[in-house]
Amino acid sequence: EEEAPPVAAAVPSVLWASRLQPEAAAEQILLRGIFEIGRDSCDVVLSERALRWRPIQPERPAGDFQYDLLCKEEFIELKDIFSVKLKRRYSAKQQGSGTLLGITLFICLKKEQNKLQDSTLDLINLSEDHCDIWFRQFKKILAGFSNRPKSLKILLNPQSHKKEATQVYYKKVEPLLKIAGIKTDVTITEYEGHALSLLKECELQGFDGVVCVGGDGSASEVAHALLLRAQKDAGVEADSILTPVQAQLPLGVIPAGSTNVLAHSLHGVPHVVTATLHIIMGHVQPVDVCSFSTIGKLLRFGFSAMFGFGGRTLALAEKHRWMSPNQRRDFAVIKALAKLKPEDCEISFLPFKSSQDLQERRAQESPKSDCNEQWQMIQGQFLNISIMAIPCLCSVAPRGLAPNTRLNNGSMALIIARNTSRPEFIKHLKRYASLKNQFNFPFIETYTVEEVKVHPRNNTSAHNPEEEERPHETASENSFPWNVDGDLMEVASEVHVRLHPRLINLYGGSMEEMNDSKAT
Repeated sequence: EEEAPPVAAAVPSVLWASRLQPEAAAEQILLRGIFEIGRDSCDVVLSERALRWRPIQPERPAGDFQYDLLCKEEFIELKDIFSVKLKRRYSAKQQGSGTLLGITLFICLKKEQNKLQDSTLDLINLSEDHCDIWFRQFKKILAGFSNRPKSLKILLNPQSHKKEATQVYYKKVEPLLKIAGIKTDVTITEYEGHALSLLKECELQGFDGVVCVGGDGSASEVAHALLLRAQKDAGVEADSILTPVQAQLPLGVIPAGSTNVLAHSLHGVPHVVTATLHIIMGHVQPVDVCSFSTIGKLLRFGFSAMFGFGGRTLALAEKHRWMSPNQRRDFAVIKALAKLKPEDCEISFLPFKSSQDLQERRAQESPKSDCNEQWQMIQGQFLNISIMAIPCLCSVAPRGLAPNTRLNNGSMALIIARNTSRPEFIKHLKRYASLKNQFNFPFIETYTVEEVKVHPRNNTSAHNPEEEERPHETASENSFPWNVDGDLMEVASEVHVRLHPRLINLYGGSMEEMNDSKAT
């Protein structure tokens, strides 16, 4: 199990030199020796933070610029190494463990546009004793990264995006997890809600994290299940709680669906290898979560929601799942625009102050204390209402559906589109795909909020079973469709949305990286 796979692809060592070197003066040297790297014999030094090497060259006159350039020191930081294996050569006639060639290090490289890439670095030395000393030291160093998972529960949705999720996992994800030495327990979900029912009763003590392979609907279901499980284990009644208990395990999201808004927002790019390496490296990102409830009943946890045009579009798309994901999305958008009509609503919201104020206010409230002088209310005809706790980056909105929102700033974006003409509303939608400000329209209003209540004032625009083509087969006469993280939620009454800061940890990039990508 400690041997390097023969197919490991190495990246030329010149790539390491372009990165900023950490200060080495005060570092303790752990090992020093000679290895062949590339085609050069190198003086290799292992310190507390980095592995450094410099080609061994014949002595040249001082000041020889070309010589100095050739002998430039290169390095990798130890925190970027995720596995170490012994490199051996096997032949058909040879018995036993093969001929030792050296040590292979598996590296996580940072690339452009927030992407991560796996690479290898071979340290060639034929001495068994020499390699054994170095190998044991590398293993000891890797064992010190206690935040990295050793065992993961994998939930795989085989129906995601043209049924490609299974192929994505076994071809791209599982090989990297095996190299990293991470144990996995894979469950292939068989129906909608399977992950929810499984995580309610599943023994989770032996796992360091849960990974979802699928689209936004799958990821949202698993996040909802982990949070429900946390409330149950803490003995908390979910229907009446104002401050839920944080999920016990981090959640990894492998983007393998028709839409990957959560993964895109988390990593800055919907890239399978990037998502996998964030999990392997143990990069954990706290993320805000919304709770959606009606009177006295929790409906679900989620990250974003749309009511009105966004909800109706999803309801139409769900009825045409026999189409390809892109086809049904385009069809649903065109159909919803053709039948564009506003919802008569009353919207109440609590403006955002600070996360600390929110926690203090929640601690003092009771479940029935909805009245507060700070609540604001607007009424009217609305084409769409978006409530988002994350930026919601996606292919059709590269800046995000809520570009001014962060993953854990303790607030939600409330974006309201009042009634307007169809051409003006289409102009607004088209702006999401460009760099222009999609909110620079007189009928668009944006707010930064902590809580929102959406109350439809009549049912004239609810689903009508007598329509020739109902938006969704299970729609009832008095229900309104909501799009919650790509899942259809039908509710007949007022929906109360609360923001819960940092309620779940997701495997992903840092906020600094996310902010850099947004600035770009």
